[in-house]
Amino acid sequence: MPLYEYKCQSCSEVFEVIQKFSDQPVAVHEKCGGPVERLISTSALQFKGSGWYVNDYGKGKTAKEPKPTASNGDSKPSAPAAETSTKSDTSSTTTPAPAKSDTK
Repeated sequence: MPLYEYKCQSCSEVFEVIQKFSDQPVAVHEKCGGPVERLISTSALQFKGSGWYVNDYGKGKTAKEPKPTASNGDSKPSAPAAETSTKSDTSSTTTPAPAKSDTK
């Protein structure tokens, strides 16, 4: 059964109540009779075993740095674009521009 935290609006006391999901929330503090509100808290759920971030990566193991990737597309190889005219009287060819090289 889940454990819920409540805070009294009159005396500001924080207390816990074990309730079923189907139970109605507590509306009145048993000690002082003031109205209460249910608090949102983190769960105590913890994943164990291999394959989870906490076990495999979260303990400060150093990993190889990934290769930098270019986001502007300069690292893609360019395909040569050669066009040849089929007319017999004029023949012109275009040559591709030289590829840019990133040397860092």
